[in-house]
Amino acid sequence: MKRFWAVVAVALLGIMILGTGSLAAEKIRIGVSIPTADHGWTGGIVWWAQRAIKDWQEKDPNIEFHLVTADAPPKQVADVEDLMAKGIHALVILPHDSAPLTPICKKAHQEGIKVVVVDRGLVEPAEDIYVAGDNPGMGRVSAEWMAKEMGGKGKIVVLEGIPCVINTERVEAFKEVMKQHPGIEILDSQPAYWSTQKGLEVMENYLQKYKEIDAVWAQDDDVLKGVLQAYRESGRKDIKLMLGGAGSKDIIKMVMDGDPLVRGDVTYPPSMVATAISMAAMSMRGDKLNGFYQDQIPSRIILAAELVTKENAKNHYFEDSVF
Repeated sequence: MKRFWAVVAVALLGIMILGTGSLAAEKIRIGVSIPTADHGWTGGIVWWAQRAIKDWQEKDPNIEFHLVTADAPPKQVADVEDLMAKGIHALVILPHDSAPLTPICKKAHQEGIKVVVVDRGLVEPAEDIYVAGDNPGMGRVSAEWMAKEMGGKGKIVVLEGIPCVINTERVEAFKEVMKQHPGIEILDSQPAYWSTQKGLEVMENYLQKYKEIDAVWAQDDDVLKGVLQAYRESGRKDIKLMLGGAGSKDIIKMVMDGDPLVRGDVTYPPSMVATAISMAAMSMRGDKLNGFYQDQIPSRIILAAELVTKENAKNHYFEDSVF
């Protein structure tokens, strides 16, 4: 009888081992859907997504990634449908536009796919994890530093991004801080759509309209490049300070080199997509975050808006990045 139960035990152990092996052998499939690199920051998103995928493939060959880019919302919806047909277990998505991408993300979530949303939130909750930069923090940190650099007085012009929730959060936080400095006058605030060309055009108009400008908040490094071009071509010398945002390597290099006009930057890192990919991979593997006492991955991760100056610029400079 003892021998019988010993044989049964060995058989059961063999079944358990075989079962575990078959589960372990199953690939974890992660789909990554992001906008096409249509400007500097989204170019950075693509670069960081590719880097994160490469790092994870080297670390864990059991994870299979499918990266797709889209130049418009309908294409991105179709991409996600294709990823779902491939049997993905997790979806990392930076929505091209929140409203048209919400239904397909909701469908994926309802079908048991882990959804990790980056930057542009959905219009209704349909994600397991959300990763983004601190938009109000970006406006607040920018205003506090500029007010200090300006000595609490002067005339400033603002170039906004695309009219949307993210832009509103940044601009309202910026203006709220500036209200505490009555010596600083905001002459104008217009959208530049996070575009170098629009930054050039808006700044040309500002330079024609206002005979005296002390500082410029461009909010975005792509916009700042257009602002700098307009200012150089104007021949004027009155502006003492310009600030963009997001951490473009070209602007960070100017800060590192001690440019007298561009002395700082504020982070809104495209590397957030790499963080999102890691969160998807770790959660599918059942990993815990280092130092985290909870078993689960955080459901909402907001990356701090960090002030970059000459003292710490080298920590934010990635020479190989496209942005």
